Amino acid sequence: MQKTIFILFFIYSSLLYSQTKKATPSLQIKKAEDKIVIDGELNEKDWEVASIAADFFQIFPFDTSYAKSKTEVRVTYDDDYFYVSAICYDDIKGNYVIQSLKRDFSYPVNDAFAVYMDCINDKTNGFCFGVTPLGVQREGLISNGGGMGVTTIWDNKWYSEVKCYEDKWVVEMAIPFKSLRYKSGIDTWRINFSRNDLKRNENSSWSPVPRIFNVASLAFTGELKWDSPPKKAGMNVAIIPYVTGGVSQDFLTQNKEQYTYNGGVDAKIAISSSLNLDVTINPDFSQVEVDRQVTNLSRFSLFFPERRNFFIENSDLFERFGFRQIRPFFSRRIGLYNGNVIPIVGGFRLSGNINKNWRIGVMSMQTEHKHELGLESQNYSVAAVSRNVLKRSNISFIFVNRQEATSKGISDNNFNRVAGVDFNLQSANNKWFGKIFYHQAFTPQNLNQSSANASFLSYSSPRFSGEWNHEYVEKNYLAETGFVPRIYYYNPVTRLSYRETYWRIEPSLRYKFFPKSKLINNHFPEMYMSHYLDSAFKSTEFLYQLSYTINFQNTGVLVVKGKHNFTKLRTPIDITFTGKTPIPAGDYYFNDASIAYTSSSIRKLFGTASLNYGEFYNGVKFTYSAELNYRKQPWGVFSLSYQQDEIHLPQPYSNSYISLIGPKIELLFSKSIFFTTFVQYNTQINNVNVNSRLQWRFKPMSDLYIVYTDNYYSVDMSKKNRALIVKLVYWFNV
Repeated sequence: MQKTIFILFFIYSSLLYSQTKKATPSLQIKKAEDKIVIDGELNEKDWEVASIAADFFQIFPFDTSYAKSKTEVRVTYDDDYFYVSAICYDDIKGNYVIQSLKRDFSYPVNDAFAVYMDCINDKTNGFCFGVTPLGVQREGLISNGGGMGVTTIWDNKWYSEVKCYEDKWVVEMAIPFKSLRYKSGIDTWRINFSRNDLKRNENSSWSPVPRIFNVASLAFTGELKWDSPPKKAGMNVAIIPYVTGGVSQDFLTQNKEQYTYNGGVDAKIAISSSLNLDVTINPDFSQVEVDRQVTNLSRFSLFFPERRNFFIENSDLFERFGFRQIRPFFSRRIGLYNGNVIPIVGGFRLSGNINKNWRIGVMSMQTEHKHELGLESQNYSVAAVSRNVLKRSNISFIFVNRQEATSKGISDNNFNRVAGVDFNLQSANNKWFGKIFYHQAFTPQNLNQSSANASFLSYSSPRFSGEWNHEYVEKNYLAETGFVPRIYYYNPVTRLSYRETYWRIEPSLRYKFFPKSKLINNHFPEMYMSHYLDSAFKSTEFLYQLSYTINFQNTGVLVVKGKHNFTKLRTPIDITFTGKTPIPAGDYYFNDASIAYTSSSIRKLFGTASLNYGEFYNGVKFTYSAELNYRKQPWGVFSLSYQQDEIHLPQPYSNSYISLIGPKIELLFSKSIFFTTFVQYNTQINNVNVNSRLQWRFKPMSDLYIVYTDNYYSVDMSKKNRALIVKLVYWFNV
């Protein structure tokens, strides 16, 4: 095994090659002599003398010419703020395309201007700030080079104003240095600017980005040359207290109304301009945003992303280890257990860059005991360190420890630990992307077969792209603070759980065609395989898939797929997961086909529709789904989603009809007051959920939430439970 890992590491390193050199665009930034007023009017003298970033390049629909929509960007700074201004010229009559007034909008489906900054100059991590013509803000983190876009669940303070004219819209931004993480003394940052003009159906950027890559990719940023490197931001402390109160009633136990209240505080302390300490005392992790339900016919747990603010900033330091379903650390394991909330006493996280090449993260959280669930107090700690190597790659190490820690002291025989190393590959031209890792789990029993390793390699060019992935997870790779669902199985006959080692092989190939067409932007066939094997290399499950995708110039997408499936059921199982009679263990081969179309979200009325029909184990499954969205710009968004799974099985097994319906309404009274309500009708879990949320952002990063939730049985609409929660969060800068 060690030889295999060494060979893969050698191959990955050897695959790096240089790209054709192009002139890197450069922009000079000079310190402002006068005060900059953020009002959307560029009447200050410093804007008149600032260098201009213009002549944007098209990214979509083509990437071989200058943008048709003219954009001019200027930058300056003072001791406290980094300023950006942009003039977005608009010579097409009509309303701008704005999905809503809600913060953290989706960039691809809104007219918008955005800036991408790599303040460490490592082309790996950075920040994004964006704004629409109606002044809606968006900020987020860029990690792993930006190939997967921007994580907008990160929030921080910054300021902007927009003014619209007949032939243009003008934006001014003021980004506090305290909100950024940078290393003082560096006189060159990496930066890029982008403009989305959906009336012209054009996306463009100052530093050219090939259309096969995400506009947020830091591999294609230009240079920001400082006249004097920005100094340390000075003392930067933010205190964020919260209070909550609520009332709930559980009709299943016929309990009376229960009144609850809570309070706590988070603190953000800048140790340096690039290293941050987060401290929390009695954090409140009550959900003000509910996970969207999906139908699960996969036999394994689904992954839902972290939504709790404390775990967001620099979360990629911990979360990027392993793969999506081989995670040594998953923060949703802390404070949650089988759907139950486990109170957290407190904790801290130290994270950020020591210098350009070294990045560290240390976190420790302590939970309370929960005797009614048989849980003692636990300490969850994780440490990670990353070292940049080559052009844009890094080697990272992680150690995760879950340890029982009661009033009697730390338990020597109740712990779970994982240690691992990941090599993350990114070539200078972004065409090669990959990873290889090795992780080892440790338990008090010193179990054998407790490691996991995997490799992933992706190549992308304008026409050809391909991926390779292998995974090997041993049955005793127990990552209790992670997410590794594939090794766990349950026998409904014996009612016993067990684990199995598995291999996975997952290659894919695609070749794109770019016709000279006003209708079609590109189209491509794709071959994909996902093959699972046991420790003896015998097949346990596979999927062979052929597909064809057509991407239209108006951003609509049509996809046709044909699949050949195999599943080895080791035990009888209810394949509908609705309590029906299990089908017998055995080998099942089945085929199916699907077609799906997504219309252009540029239009006010848009949606998706899909059909899937074919064999399903020993029966037949017909799935049809649709989602329709209507935008009453800019104050309302109305949507309705529907999915129906019809599973027909031979006698003596029962047919199943699984419905998932989700109407949703978003009303936006202003850029600071939002009301959202939706219903989730799910017959697979026999539940109807009603969730309504009013959010008032009365000051930057300070919010009042009022959340009402109600649950019923989907069969007869009898009551399960309901709750009303009020939450107030206030952000103080010290």
